[in-house]
Formats: sequence, C-alpha cells, structure tokens
Amino acid sequence: MKRVTLFALIIFSTTALFAQTAQAPLKIGYVDSEVILAQYPEAIKAKSDLDGLVAKWKKEVDSVTTNLQKSYADYQKQSQTMKPDQLQKLQQSIVEKEQRLQQYKDQKFSQPNGEYFVKQDQLMKPVKEKIFKAIDEVSKEEAMQFVFDKAGEVVLLHADPQFDITYKVLDRLKRGK
Repeated sequence: MKRVTLFALIIFSTTALFAQTAQAPLKIGYVDSEVILAQYPEAIKAKSDLDGLVAKWKKEVDSVTTNLQKSYADYQKQSQTMKPDQLQKLQQSIVEKEQRLQQYKDQKFSQPNGEYFVKQDQLMKPVKEKIFKAIDEVSKEEAMQFVFDKAGEVVLLHADPQFDITYKVLDRLKRGK
C-alpha cells in the first residue's frame, strides 16, 4: 500500500511538473547507494570502525558466555554433593551472570538506543551528508528533477543506464569537491 501511494504521488508530481514546464523535458536519475558505500573510502572506514567495535563486543559476549557455561557445568557436577544453601547461592550466581550478559547484549545491540545504533549513526552521519551533498550537486549539474536510489525501498523496476549518476557522485566524493 505504501509503495502504491508513493508511486501515485510520483506520477501526480511528474504530471503536474510536466504540465508546468512543457518546454523543459523531465529528467530523472538514479544512484546505487550500495555501490557508493562499498567504494567510497570514508564509508569503508566508517564500516570498518563499526565492525571492529562489534567484534570487540562479540568477543566480550563470548568470554562471558564461556564463563557462564563453565559455571553451569560446575553446578551440574557439584549439585548432588552440595548443601541446599550453597546450591541456592550457586544458582543465584548463575542467574545473575545470565542477567548481566543479557543486559550487556541489550545495552550494545538493542534498537534504537543500543550503542551499536548510536555509534553507527555517529560514524555514518557525516558520510551520508557528503553523499547527499554530492548527489544534490550532480543532479543540479545534470538538470535532474528527481533522483532515486536503486538500492533503497523505492522499487525501481527499470532504469536506463544513461541516467545512472552513481559514478559521477562517487567521483565527486573521491575528489573531495
């Protein structure tokens, strides 16, 4: 339904725009943001920094998980020979470790306030701003009224390669203009 509404809005907008500018042809372009993000050095670095942070967090989770598994195995071995109060303390210790592990995972990876999402936004925001600025500049140079993202949620069913400005945007970004 969302796509149908978006498609209808685009058709209506382009029809209205075409009616207003009958002499000027409508020019629509597109970019493939996945290509830009995969080849733009600043985006590559930001992704690498984020991946490094995630690897560090996963290593910490793995360490705590291993410790928790060891505690549980020890509990199973000793449960038959322990006094009830010692058994209860050990059970409580295991439960507390499980809770701390879950809290850590939630703190790092839960949406939208988890550290992963905050860090991702922090690292990618300046990159995205540069990309959008380059797209804006190239689209103005090419006199394009609309630019779509081929990789985005808007479905681009057909695209003539002559209107692909992906590499012009990427070139502008790499040149630092």
